Amino acid sequence: MNRVVHLVALVLLCVSADRADQCDDGADSCNKWTETSHNRPLNTDDVVTYEQLKDMMSTGSVQLFDVREPDELEAGFIPGATNIPLGDVEQALRLNPDQFRERYGVPKPGLEDSDFVLYCQRGIRSLSALETARDLGYSKARHYAGGYSEWIQLEPQ
Repeated sequence: MNRVVHLVALVLLCVSADRADQCDDGADSCNKWTETSHNRPLNTDDVVTYEQLKDMMSTGSVQLFDVREPDELEAGFIPGATNIPLGDVEQALRLNPDQFRERYGVPKPGLEDSDFVLYCQRGIRSLSALETARDLGYSKARHYAGGYSEWIQLEPQ
C-alpha cells in the first residue's frame, strides 16, 4: 500500500514539475487556461468566483444547478439552486423546455445563457457537468469551481 501511495505521489510531483516548466515565462499563461478531460481549453471566464456568484444571486441573474447527489444536500446547499445529479445532467439538458420545467420546477437554460452556473462540492463534478453542457451546445455555461465547500467557508453563518 505504501508503495502505491509513494508511486502516486511521485507521478503527481513529476506532472506538477512538468507543468511548472510550461509556466516559467512569468506570464499568467498557466493561470488563464485549464485543460478539461476532453483536452479542451477552459478559459477562466468560464469559472464563476464566490464574489461573482454572490453578485449574480443578489440581482437574480443566475440559473444555479447543484450536480451533487441528493443525499449530499442534507449537509446544505446554496440557496436557490436546483439539484440535477451529475449522472442526470446530459439527459436533463436533452429534455425539451416543458419537460425540463415539469421535472425540475425551473426553466431550462438556453444554449446562449451566460447565467447558467453549475456547482458541486469542490468543483470536480461541476467541471464534468460543464463539459457535458458544452458538448450539448451550452456555449456560455459556467461553473463555480470553489463549490459548496468554499461557499460554506466564505458565507456568513
